[in-house]
Amino acid sequence: MLEYAYRSRKGVKLRRASHVDVGGSCQGGVNEDRVERTFVVENKENEIIKARGFYIILPVKSKQRCAIDNLHTDLSFLDGASRINKREFLERRDRLAQALVASNIDAFVLEPGYTFQYYGNTSQSDWEPWEPEERPFLMIILPVTSESGAVSAKTAFLAPHFEEGRVRMLGIPSREPELDIHGRKPRLMIDEELRDFIARGLANAGFETFGLSPEVELVRQLKSPAEVELLRAVNTGTVAAVRAIRPCLVAGLTEDDVRDILDASLLSVGFTLFFNIVLFEEDGALPHGGFAVGKKKLNHETMVVIDVGGHYLGYSSDICRSFFIDPASEGGKIYSTLIAPLLRAINLPTAAFIVPEGDPQLHEEKLKVWNVVLEAQTAAAREFKANNTAANVDLAARKTIEEAGYGHAFTHRLGHGIGIKAHESPYLNKWNTKVTLQPGMTFTNEPGIYLEGKFGVRHEDVYLVKGDGDAELLTGRRATGPYDP
Repeated sequence: MLEYAYRSRKGVKLRRASHVDVGGSCQGGVNEDRVERTFVVENKENEIIKARGFYIILPVKSKQRCAIDNLHTDLSFLDGASRINKREFLERRDRLAQALVASNIDAFVLEPGYTFQYYGNTSQSDWEPWEPEERPFLMIILPVTSESGAVSAKTAFLAPHFEEGRVRMLGIPSREPELDIHGRKPRLMIDEELRDFIARGLANAGFETFGLSPEVELVRQLKSPAEVELLRAVNTGTVAAVRAIRPCLVAGLTEDDVRDILDASLLSVGFTLFFNIVLFEEDGALPHGGFAVGKKKLNHETMVVIDVGGHYLGYSSDICRSFFIDPASEGGKIYSTLIAPLLRAINLPTAAFIVPEGDPQLHEEKLKVWNVVLEAQTAAAREFKANNTAANVDLAARKTIEEAGYGHAFTHRLGHGIGIKAHESPYLNKWNTKVTLQPGMTFTNEPGIYLEGKFGVRHEDVYLVKGDGDAELLTGRRATGPYDP
């Protein structure tokens, strides 16, 4: 006979079971000697809490319920976000037209992709996805100057004749039903997503083709208030989802289990999944993991690195958190739930009084690295000033990490622009000395330290460059400690 407690919708009850089979599908947990077991529970709808000294790992679905319940206690991060309206799409194309004139370009050519979505509103609910295929479907945007000198955009679509009726049904916002192109062969600017065979075809037909100019890139780089609110919603919500799952995680779960729990949480608030990288210990020493990750098991000394992004109403999140799960001891749990929030409120480090259960020296190194990375992120955040260079932001974080003795272990650029794509220009790297920050630009700030064969730590938040003063955080709040990400 096995006596165990379970949590039902009516509360916690005690039940005796005649048998619990070993080796079934429900993952088992770890006893005080850390001996791994596997259990099958007859009633899988009930949540097993404890069984005679064994901490039983519940079915992943129960952990998903736990995380979703946590996340749904506060969904205010969605309040300020709404779809981009028709007027803004028209304004974007007008700003593009003005940038084309400034670049001495006659037309901008693009095909379905992120840029097409940005200018053409292909995220609308009735849009039938039109993927790039062997028959080109192109959007062509031309600047037109009125008698008063005002520059606006005219838009046409180039498609095979038999697709003409389908193109007319797309409902892309436009002020003109038709557009004629005549006169000299124009100088064409081609989008970075335009496929090579189309670009070569245009050049072979006698058109001059050019890559993106700084003026044209700037149109997407400067975010409107509506875009800022969408980025705030999706990035704050993604951080909230990571925070919501952490109290639900227990020793014995795998990287794949944690990924699935987080995926379910993001889907529950209407986000679509983009990427979700969950790495434990030495797997996290490779910034995006290796080729054989997913099966490593979690324990209370595991440094967990989660790099995750989703989409909401066409806009992207890209955040990263590094953390431990709650300590196994009851005292540790009390610390995590009661004492740590108090320490955070008075700006004291929230991991200062945690007693490690494993290798004290390794634990101490993890705490040190965690704090160095946070200090590097803080140093970079101070540099998000209008007219500063992209290089200076990167160098501020890099200097902090180098002075701590880990310069060799910061192996990537500091960050990148973010919008409808998770990775957009401008890019924050130490060689990007000619790009200056402007109000309205949004960036990730993601320093990291990676000690191969041991562990990695990365913190990633999203910032908005302002006209005056400090940049605005678009992820709610930053991590304050490895038990409070």
